[in-house]
Amino acid sequence: MSYEKITFQQLGVSVQLSTFAPQGEVVEQHAILHVEPRGELFAGQFERIFQAEKCLLQLPHCSGAKCVFKRYFLSDATNQQPLVHCDPDTSVSCIQQAPLDGSKVAAWLYLVHDMSVEHHDGLVIASHNGYKHLWKMGMHEHSGDSACQTENLLTAYEELLQRFGATLADNCIRTWFYVRDVDTQYAGMVRARRENFLLQGLNPQTHYISSTGIGGLPADTRALIQLGTYALTGFEPRQQRYLYAKTHLNATYEYGVTFERGTAMDYGDRRHVYISGTASINNKGEVVHVGDVVRQTQRMWENVQALLAEADTSFDDVAQMIVYLRDISDYEIVSQMFARRFPETPYIITHAPVCRPTWLIEMECVAIKQTQNTAFRNF
Repeated sequence: MSYEKITFQQLGVSVQLSTFAPQGEVVEQHAILHVEPRGELFAGQFERIFQAEKCLLQLPHCSGAKCVFKRYFLSDATNQQPLVHCDPDTSVSCIQQAPLDGSKVAAWLYLVHDMSVEHHDGLVIASHNGYKHLWKMGMHEHSGDSACQTENLLTAYEELLQRFGATLADNCIRTWFYVRDVDTQYAGMVRARRENFLLQGLNPQTHYISSTGIGGLPADTRALIQLGTYALTGFEPRQQRYLYAKTHLNATYEYGVTFERGTAMDYGDRRHVYISGTASINNKGEVVHVGDVVRQTQRMWENVQALLAEADTSFDDVAQMIVYLRDISDYEIVSQMFARRFPETPYIITHAPVCRPTWLIEMECVAIKQTQNTAFRNF
């Protein structure tokens, strides 16, 4: 994994870029874009970040890349999302999780080289070497409580997967559940997800799906839940395994939720590791260091490190990180901690309450490591 920071000075945009480029194989890049506020309205900030995306794709080492997925972190989704430009061949996610650097918008882009990318039946599909990577973002409902909306969203997604010969249980690798007013609406989402998963054959004896369930406001004010997903077809079941880090964490079903702590997906030439939203928790399911964001951050890092190690990876392999803070006044100290420990890794810190009121911080990440496994096809 290589890292670099690119600054488009005229645009006032900085880019943290990670590149995974095994010789002769598909190149993957993750970019986090930050824009200087400059006292502008949203339209001006977004236009500068959008132009920076174009400039990024014109750089020699990004030339020819295709943007499969992008997420915009907005400070006011209801008023800002209508101004966001959408490329039909990119799966775009917009969520109100304000960047805490003072700007109104930030972006996370996932780029690939030498893959076929198309839009079909509401999915963006990146294909190569017999694998199909299915991205679907921004799903939401208009009516009902959080449980009803969650059930309807999952049912619709399951029906969509069926068109591609896929199922939630066998093919969904990663989900994101954004919850409006997480302190009151999260329980309904959890209940509906658990009930739906049981019908799909997902239970403590089988497996669940890596996920982040976090506070976030969809642009539609009637939507209590917004769902984002990533699924994969063309792989063998033995290519996928789940991460537990039992020395540090307990099984999520022990406290009533249904997701995996992390997932490792092996290909012939690389390993992808998806770490779910992870906070300061111990292996009894208890919140650790209540009220102390510094110690919670340290314990969170420890937990993530244990999950990465179980996949034979480390923070050196991490391509990007998303950090969620409950209290915006914690930004300065947390940003200093991340800058010291991860001076090169792309990351963003946003305002997003975690699902337990006493959790002050949570993070998720993606890691990529080069491997040689002749039992599986390359990525």
